[in-house]
Amino acid sequence: MATFNDATVGVATGQTTPDFGAQRSSEPVTKKVRFGDGYEQRLVVGLNQNPKTWSLTWSAKTNAVANAIEAFFDARQGQESFNWTPITEATSSKFVVESWNREYQYADISTITATFREVFEP
Repeated sequence: MATFNDATVGVATGQTTPDFGAQRSSEPVTKKVRFGDGYEQRLVVGLNQNPKTWSLTWSAKTNAVANAIEAFFDARQGQESFNWTPITEATSSKFVVESWNREYQYADISTITATFREVFEP
């Protein structure tokens, strides 16, 4: 399994660190039942019921660095998970990237945005 970091992407130190302003979202997996009188019951589903989603940006990267980051995402094709250590944590988790965007800002400068979705698998 690959790891999203400078060494495996093949860039200089710190180039795979996302910009400040990264957003982490949580959406616990629950089942809800609503009854006619307004009463509601909720049930947490599964063992790993609170996956995190990260909205990340890498701005003002040279095209060589942007190409390397994008090649890492392309190689996984939105279905292969990889390890990544979120900026607020000490241990890595498994994530997938199903879509990303690249903005060509100048002749040799690009910005990439991506959403990392946490997955739970062996």
